[in-house]
Amino acid sequence: MTTSLTWDAKGNWQAAGQREQLTVEQPKAEVAASAYRTAETLLRHNRSKLVRGDRIRPNWIEGGRRFWYTVSTSAGRRFILVDPGAGLRRPAFDHARLAESLATATGQPVDAAALPFEAIDVDDDRAVSFWTNEGVHWRLDLATYEVTRTEGSPPPDFMEPASPDGAHAVFSRDHDLWVRGRDGVERQLTRDGGKDHEYGESPFVPLALLNKLGLTGLPPMVAWSPDSTKVLTHLTDLRRVREVHHVQAVPADGSEPRLVTQRYAYPGDEHLPLGHYVVVDVATGRVVPAQADPVHVPLMSPIAIRWAWWADDSSAVYYLRQSRDVRTLQLERLDPRTGEVTVLIRESGHTRVEPAHQQGQLPMVKVLSTGEVLWYSQRDGWGHLYLYGRSPCVRLTSGEFAVQQILHVDEAARVVYFTATGLVADDPYRRTVCRVGLDGSGFSRVTVDDLDHAVTVPDNPEDNPYFIDTASTTGTAPLISVRGWDGRLLVELERADISALVATGWSAPARFKVKAADGVTDVYGVLYKPHDFDPRRSYPVIDHPYPGPHIQRVSPAFDPGLLGTDAEALAAIGFVVIAMDGRGTPCRDKAFHDFSYKNYECAGGLVDHVAGMRQLAASRPWMDLNRVGVFGLSGGGFATVRAMIDFPDFYKVAVADAGNHDDRYYHAGWAETYEGPASEEDYVRSSNVEGADRIVGKLLLIHGGNDDNVHAHLTLRLVERLIQLDKDFEMLIVPGAEHTFWGYEHHVYRRRWDFFVRHLLNVEPPKGVRLTPAPIDGELIAELFG
Repeated sequence: MTTSLTWDAKGNWQAAGQREQLTVEQPKAEVAASAYRTAETLLRHNRSKLVRGDRIRPNWIEGGRRFWYTVSTSAGRRFILVDPGAGLRRPAFDHARLAESLATATGQPVDAAALPFEAIDVDDDRAVSFWTNEGVHWRLDLATYEVTRTEGSPPPDFMEPASPDGAHAVFSRDHDLWVRGRDGVERQLTRDGGKDHEYGESPFVPLALLNKLGLTGLPPMVAWSPDSTKVLTHLTDLRRVREVHHVQAVPADGSEPRLVTQRYAYPGDEHLPLGHYVVVDVATGRVVPAQADPVHVPLMSPIAIRWAWWADDSSAVYYLRQSRDVRTLQLERLDPRTGEVTVLIRESGHTRVEPAHQQGQLPMVKVLSTGEVLWYSQRDGWGHLYLYGRSPCVRLTSGEFAVQQILHVDEAARVVYFTATGLVADDPYRRTVCRVGLDGSGFSRVTVDDLDHAVTVPDNPEDNPYFIDTASTTGTAPLISVRGWDGRLLVELERADISALVATGWSAPARFKVKAADGVTDVYGVLYKPHDFDPRRSYPVIDHPYPGPHIQRVSPAFDPGLLGTDAEALAAIGFVVIAMDGRGTPCRDKAFHDFSYKNYECAGGLVDHVAGMRQLAASRPWMDLNRVGVFGLSGGGFATVRAMIDFPDFYKVAVADAGNHDDRYYHAGWAETYEGPASEEDYVRSSNVEGADRIVGKLLLIHGGNDDNVHAHLTLRLVERLIQLDKDFEMLIVPGAEHTFWGYEHHVYRRRWDFFVRHLLNVEPPKGVRLTPAPIDGELIAELFG
């Protein structure tokens, strides 16, 4: 039997004489390719091209009396010389004349807008010298603009920390420390190092990332004494630390898969990495070990994070020791001549006792020349400064605000300068420069506006009474200036030009305040509107969490930070994007942070995210809470899956990158600090693997196969559980990628965008659009390692 088919009036097939209709599937609409192209320009490696003069990196000269920096302008990159005392800012040289002279000398074209060198040495005002990218040293006579090829000291080697006077450099060889003099002569300093028992070894080395940068490891973790005669280091003992393994499936050299083995302690392991401090006399090679137990160094070297440092006069070493349960912190003094160790201050608490709010902040501890100690504490529920050394201990600051950074202590005037948050009425995260006397009197604000102030202090601040101030907000472009410690403007450096950024369709995110799920606590965040926003339309909403508890998610400054540009890009494609700092994250009062103590599964206050988005949508009908997505990387990847587990009726679509989904198998140094001290039941409760049965939405899991930080099995464990539960999900393993996906992020970004476009916008991604890989270069080293 045959059935005749004809077109009906609507263009559908219809069988003659029958009521059934066979409908031809119409192609879905597509997102415009231009939206992806715009989104790509907003990613961090491209966004810097759209904003000029928003940041500087000062290079101190003459002991900090002057400095130079580079800035991108409409005429290209410019080298700028600044003399704060004289109130002068000017080009370091005539760029066009130098380019012409260098072209004549080399016989090669030279672009004045992109000179072939990255750094300069300033010889008073008579000459400038530089190493070109080809490795040739030149000297420019500023009177004649004659360029001469000369001999010069080679640029500092990242792998060989140099002494302050430049006479020596320390390096590692065969597990021991060696020193090289200016004459090239090498001498061995230590002789008893060995495998997994190495001088200056970092307990965790991100080798997969470093290899991409052409590095085979990290430099030795050493601190030179200010007088250049000694080095402080630690003999790192990894010998009894657990070994873990993963397979590098596709090595970069194209060879067969190879096994990668790491010393990597899990939470609860008996043995953590240990560091035994020693002081080495460079001239004699004498090694003086600290007469104290080694310190725990579970993740990062305490020297690298400035938990150990020299006295200004080289007479002593000071270091912080934190108990494994992170409830006790003490300051110890090491005599570099004898190795004798003295405990100066010890503080314990019922929860974490930390020397700063965030993991990346310098500890707020400073020993004065008088022997007095500035000490940060949250003992009263806020982060404040105290002065030890005179009986009784003097409390310097008080009130409902939080000290964030010690900037400078003027010992002669008995005043300390610092930044604090909580002093701006409409945003408790904006930083204010303040001062207070060392007797607790005379508290005042140095910066009196309501902007956020990021501060850089020069070398030798005692002799250079100024600071570099970058003032901005999430919606106010940066103004960079040099100010005296009285707040007086000395010289303006840069006013950021954001015209190219605005031209993309970008608009500043809206800063908002909502109530947490408890109905009492204020929580803050930012909302990015879609490009070409139309309030008559309805838009899906994407949450972009990072749970901390070690760093805050939302930057108070114009620069959105490493995480913020991902949110800006998705807004360009057509989503409302939300980021907020819920309870459990740092930089507020201690109770706010302690919401995450033994409560890691709160994932940066996800319950507050849900409550906050409902409040926002109540007055913004264009936010469609029936279409809510979530994405994040690392801890954000954990929070993304946790959102699907704890709020399956709210979050419908998720993309989780490199998540630590089960902290039983993640770094002890991180997991014990920010989830523990925990029992097995605690880790089970916070495990996404254990909660996978509650996932019901669309889920894409992404992980780097070469991730040596959050190992890929942490995602595969979740995958195995999802398969056992017979749940639908998608997965992307990027074989050669490490934790941050450098070299592969173009593919990861596009796959993330495609997933949200299909499942939240319900349209197709643009056909044939591909992103360009981001460059991997020295800028990454500077950003990651300073």
